[in-house]
Amino acid sequence: MMSKASPGPAARPKRAFTALGLALVFAAATLANSTGLLAQNLDKVKSGLEVWKSSGCADCHGHFADGKPDDDDYPVGANLRTTRLNAAGLRQTISCGRAGTGMPSFQEGAYSVRGCYGRPLGAAPDNLQPTPRTLSADEIDILVTYLQDRIIGRGRITREECVFYFSDQKDQCDDLK
Repeated sequence: MMSKASPGPAARPKRAFTALGLALVFAAATLANSTGLLAQNLDKVKSGLEVWKSSGCADCHGHFADGKPDDDDYPVGANLRTTRLNAAGLRQTISCGRAGTGMPSFQEGAYSVRGCYGRPLGAAPDNLQPTPRTLSADEIDILVTYLQDRIIGRGRITREECVFYFSDQKDQCDDLK
């Protein structure tokens, strides 16, 4: 009976080199894919910022979602920089509002077509703040992307953040160093 000879010491470096080469190819492909994903995410974040600006969120929460609105005519919104809501909690709060808190319901059909907080379908609560406009489910999703990427868990407002927000009015950020 013949036994197969094991590869000699010269074959081992070839296998190691091949494995290293495959790992490098995989890493390069992953990096190339993640760069594309980062660009897509930045586009979503920018779109989410536009939803933030156009739907009146800053009226109550402040430009940087710190609960410091510029105008006393609106209710003071929560400081979203310190919120503990996850993506699902954010979607539900934006969609359905929070009765009695000043947070309006932004999704069309909330309460009447789509359920909110386990309530049976019907009229929305009487004490929901009115909203300047409704948002689609896609707009709510990109708003959540913006909040998670640029707002939630952030500390002090930075100049970079200010310039991102006021891209067309950078002089608004002169006080931030």
